[in-house]
Amino acid sequence: MIIRTGIALFGVVASMTGIAAEKVACTDTDIPQIEARFTAWNNALQTGDAQQVAALYTDDAVLLPTVSNQVRLTNDQRIDYFEHFLEKKPVGEINQRTVRLGCNTAIDSGIYTFTFSDNTKIQARYTFTYDYVDNQWLISSHHSSAMPEGQS
Repeated sequence: MIIRTGIALFGVVASMTGIAAEKVACTDTDIPQIEARFTAWNNALQTGDAQQVAALYTDDAVLLPTVSNQVRLTNDQRIDYFEHFLEKKPVGEINQRTVRLGCNTAIDSGIYTFTFSDNTKIQARYTFTYDYVDNQWLISSHHSSAMPEGQS
């Protein structure tokens, strides 16, 4: 797994350069716990409260949203995005996913579909990266892009 390799490599480089590498305690998790993070995020969408959705992200999270060309790097920018997105009353559903676990990090990627209050739908590819911060799993990056028309 790339994440574990990166951590191991950091330890080797740190010891070679004389830098004391701080030992990190890895939090136990499993795939269902990470899958539940999407459910929590989708439930936050149902509240219609952009601040509640944004609270699921780390302070420095990167949001590359489905229906906006603007990268959202701050909490205020994420709230702004969700205020507009939530007007459409989206409900998300996972169609396909792969979850990978690392030390205090996890990646959930796949395909999801949003259904809006006017019954329109948009299918998109997604990646959520989670970091374990302050005893909770938070979204550290979220990329979502609509599926190209006519592609399979």
